[in-house]
Parts: sequence; C-alpha cells; structure tokens
Amino acid sequence: MKEELIISGRENFLIDPYIHIWEWQIPVYLFIGGLAAGLIFFSSLYFIQGKEEKMPFIVKIIPTLVPLLLVFGLFALFLDLKHKLYFWQLYTTIKLESPMSWGAWTLMIVTPLSIVWSLSYLKEIFEHWQKNYPLLYKLTSWIEKLILRLGIFRSIIKLGIKQRKPIAWIMLVMSVILGIYTGILLSAFNARPLWNTSILGPLFLVSGFSTAAATILLFTKDKSEQKLFSKIDLLLIAIEIFLIIHLFMGFLASTTVQIEAAQLFLGGPFTVSFWVFVVFIGLIIPAILEVLELKGFHIPVAIPAILILIGGLILRFIIVEAGQITRYLY
Repeated sequence: MKEELIISGRENFLIDPYIHIWEWQIPVYLFIGGLAAGLIFFSSLYFIQGKEEKMPFIVKIIPTLVPLLLVFGLFALFLDLKHKLYFWQLYTTIKLESPMSWGAWTLMIVTPLSIVWSLSYLKEIFEHWQKNYPLLYKLTSWIEKLILRLGIFRSIIKLGIKQRKPIAWIMLVMSVILGIYTGILLSAFNARPLWNTSILGPLFLVSGFSTAAATILLFTKDKSEQKLFSKIDLLLIAIEIFLIIHLFMGFLASTTVQIEAAQLFLGGPFTVSFWVFVVFIGLIIPAILEVLELKGFHIPVAIPAILILIGGLILRFIIVEAGQITRYLY
C-alpha cells in the first residue's frame, strides 16, 4: 500500500475555475478573417504588379469569395455577442487601445471594398462561371441581370473599374492589418498567458495567407498558378513552423505561468490535437505532398489544400480553447 501526503490539489488539471466565454463562433471568425485577408492580399498584390491578364483567376475570380466569407464571419461574431441589438455601437467610437475597435473598423473598410472589387469584375466572373461551371452559371445568371438593371450597382461598377488601383493599394494594406488583427485580438488579453505573446499576430497572419494559398490551389485550373502557389505555400508553411517553434521557445524561457501554458501542448491535454492535427497533418504532410507534386509526382492538389484548411481551422480552435484555460494565480 502506497501512502501519499497531499498538501494541495492545485496541480490537478482544471481544479481552479476558469472562464469559458468564447465558443466555436470566435475561432471560426478568426479563421475566416485570416483566409479573407490572404485572398485580398494576393489579388491586390498581383493587380498592382500588372498581372491582371496573366493571372485572371487570382485577381478577378477568387476575390468573389471574400464578401461571402466576411459576411459569414461577421455573422458568427454576431452570434457570439451578448447584447446583439447594440452591435452598432462599435461604429460610434474609435478606441486606438482596443483591438475590438481596430477589428470593427478594419472590417468596415475591407468588406465594402471587397464588394466593389468583385462588382468591378462582374462580367469576367460570370464568363468564368459560364465556361467552367455551366450549372452554377444557369443558377446564378439572373443575379448578373438583376445587378445590371439597378442604377446604383451600375454606378458602383463604373467607380470600381475607374478606381481599381487605389482600391488595390488600400486592400493590400488593410489585408495585412486584418490578418495580424486576428492574432492581436487574442494577444491583447494579458490575463491569458498563452495568448500574451507577440508571436500570435504574425502566426495567424502567415497561417491565414497559407489557407488563402491553399484555397487558390483548390479552385484554380491553371497549372502555372498551381505551381506558383505551391511554392508560395511551401514558404508560408516553413515560416509558420518556425513561428510555432519560436512561440514555444519563448514560453519555455519565460515565467512559470507561461511554461505551464506551453505544457498544455507538451504532454498536456492539447498535445495530440495540436502536434498531430495542426503541425503534422495540417503542415508537414501538405508540405511533403506539395514538394512531391513539384518534383513531378501526380499528387491531386486538393489533398494538401484541404489538409491545410483543416489544420488552420483546428489551430484557431485549439488556441482559443487552451488560452481560456491558462491563467495567472495571485
């Protein structure tokens, strides 16, 4: 019989109460925000570089997803709000010290600009659908006719075509702000040791751009674009793995509470879900598959693309969940 002297039960997992406020809506919102930011970035970047005709899918077609993504992301955020009828008050003030205020105003700028950008390529978008997705075109062709009948939309289209370059520059800058904001939203919470790190902003930015590159790989039919974005995604995966390693190096060299936060992933309850589903399945395996594809092996691009998207979503679920468990004890 083994005797054991128990002085405190503090070491038991979750023995101390913790606040669990954020559920699925926030990680979904962060994932969609990063994905939309990446799509906007690539679209505006290649337009500014004068590759509008060389890379029409990237510049003209794929940005169509952005307004839909942002609307869905904002809806998820709306569902999370406690006092839903007062959401509009976010837009009655600007607080530079508040990441919520930064995010609200960034989305206020990005969302209408992404709509104007897509409308300016309305003709090209429906021509692409007619050529590649005839069933989709048959189901949605009435939308084009309806838009063109309304004078306000015709005015917006003319404005978008005329002002594409300044819109592209604004979207390029705002996409980086939006991508970083998805991480800063968490890192601004100093009371949560796992979130209280400057690495989270760049990590979520790179992860968002990686999921955007994966989305482009998933939908483009152009072999040169697939090859280019496979290379871009490999670079982004390498940077993301570097940031993850640096994140844990920083935690392990920091205070006791941050070491404890890191231990949630180093033998703790999030070890398998993070290292298997995020790092191995969501980053390393897609990188290997993309390298093999670039070397000439026949690898369906949908496989690494889908794995990256799943890994990016799981990353945000884990970080949001684990961050709410970590705490400072006074």
